[in-house]
Amino acid sequence: MPSSTRRARERANIRASIVETAMRLLESEGAAALTIRRIAADVEYTAPIVYQHFANKDALVLELVVRGYDLMVAELRRAAEASDIDGRIVRVAAQYVRFAGEHPHLYQAMNGTVTDADERRRAAAPAVDLLTELLDLWSRAHGVTLPDQSDACEILWGTLHGMAALGYLGTVGTERAQRLAEQACSTILLGWRAAGSASGLRAGSSPKPRNPR
Repeated sequence: MPSSTRRARERANIRASIVETAMRLLESEGAAALTIRRIAADVEYTAPIVYQHFANKDALVLELVVRGYDLMVAELRRAAEASDIDGRIVRVAAQYVRFAGEHPHLYQAMNGTVTDADERRRAAAPAVDLLTELLDLWSRAHGVTLPDQSDACEILWGTLHGMAALGYLGTVGTERAQRLAEQACSTILLGWRAAGSASGLRAGSSPKPRNPR
């Protein structure tokens, strides 16, 4: 094996070890545990070696945020395998809240202010794309044209984020928050269908009056 290839592999292995250790610390102890000194000690490297791979702590947290969305999207896609499109969206809603409940520290990092808002948005793009894809399938399945699909996606995303936040309250909990997310999404979808039907009726001919008896 050429020495350059070996060095590249070793560098990739070191980076992977740093990320895995940082993820473990975040999941088990929270963001406060994520210091370069602590991570370096846990992977048994020096801090300068960690800095060779990540310019600062914020860069490392961004890597964890990206990994977090990768994990989330993988779980959401598995949930989106229901036969009917309404059921798929409802299951995705429940899984989103479940993910937030199972990975509280990671989820908070994914939605916190440690990383730049634009960077968080780019990291979240695969999840947003999945919701957009599902909404497009739903629109075509029901013959409903949403006024603004981007707004519709934001409405669903905001609803799920709000339900996930409720899940952290002791009076609610993750399981109840999942049920609330399912109910909320079902209600939103019904509302859009009703609005679409009313819009279609206004655009078409008026219904014929009933014959008097």
